[in-house]
Amino acid sequence: MEALKQGADTLFILLGAVMVLAMHAGFAFLELGTVRRKNQVNALVKILVDFSVSTVVYFVIGYGVAYGTSFFVGAEQLAAKNGYELVKFFFLLTFAAAIPAIISGGIAERAKFWPQLIATAVIVGLIYPFFEGMMWNHHFGVQDWIKGLTGEEFHDFAGSVVVHALGGWIALPAVILLGARANRYRKDGGISAHPPSSIPFLALGAWVLTVGWFGFNVMSAQTLDKISGLVAVNSLMAMVGGTLAALLVGKNDPGFVHNGPLAGLVAVCAGSDLMHPLGALVVGAVAGGIFVFMFTLTQNKWKIDDVLGVWPLHGLCGTWGGIAAGIFGTKAFGGLGGVTLGGQLIGTAMGIVWAAAGGVLVYGVLKITMGLRLSQEEEYDGADLSIHKISATPEREANW
Repeated sequence: MEALKQGADTLFILLGAVMVLAMHAGFAFLELGTVRRKNQVNALVKILVDFSVSTVVYFVIGYGVAYGTSFFVGAEQLAAKNGYELVKFFFLLTFAAAIPAIISGGIAERAKFWPQLIATAVIVGLIYPFFEGMMWNHHFGVQDWIKGLTGEEFHDFAGSVVVHALGGWIALPAVILLGARANRYRKDGGISAHPPSSIPFLALGAWVLTVGWFGFNVMSAQTLDKISGLVAVNSLMAMVGGTLAALLVGKNDPGFVHNGPLAGLVAVCAGSDLMHPLGALVVGAVAGGIFVFMFTLTQNKWKIDDVLGVWPLHGLCGTWGGIAAGIFGTKAFGGLGGVTLGGQLIGTAMGIVWAAAGGVLVYGVLKITMGLRLSQEEEYDGADLSIHKISATPEREANW
């Protein structure tokens, strides 16, 4: 019976890992559809190579930093319990690799290729797993300290703060240090519009992310006996709440409509195992509104050229999700309880500070030493031709 349970748990978390792996295709197509045509190939290559670098670094360093587990033992030991520990690594790797995938969208169209891969290695190897270990593996007694102070630990079931807010707040300094795309903000005060190159690809990316997210949230239970239909339905309600709010606030804009479900899903991760479905609907709707409002504000008023709006989407909606778990997760709002607003505020604030400081350090050092940005000519030609020597849709030879 025990062997059957181990096999079922291994299959369960493997299916979660595969679903979140598929989300990386969603990241790729969301970016591909949003950037201009001359940067589409680069979007696809970046996400795949970032994932590959993340896998090696998280296997060798990051997973050990977060969970104290080393894979430098014999395969016989690794295969114990149907290889559950290995598959758990695979599942948590897909979370870790989401961080560079998030950042990729913010720095699109003008970032150098190799410096970003170095940043990916440092972030996935050290910065992310350090915070992951504190919040998900009780390192340094931080959770005990929060519990002693507020009555409950910081609760983040599936990573609103640990994954999404971290990714968004690391991306913000990267975007600022990189600077806006050429001619985006003109000297006369005007703003050059860079509309999405392909709404169908953008929509495809959003749909793939949305479907995979049910693996991201539901399989965060990590064992079959802890699976909860509440997590699934809360994810669904937050998704539709975000979509409808983005539709209304964004005035039918398809780019906003397709980012709306993602905003809702980012926000519900933290408290998806605690909230009432109606609470999740509200959390998702607020997140959809936050994304549209703050994307517009950062782009048009503050002139921060965050191409996919990853700071509003992941940074701010993730922040809201961490806080919202402390409101809608309480019994007073129909939730299961076991969470406090104070604990959520402290844990969320720690995530923001850690991520922003890490982003400034990593991208600041890279800017000084290697440079972050393509040359003016390379940016004009586009990252596809400048870095990969081919465009997404090569022109046919004229003499064919």
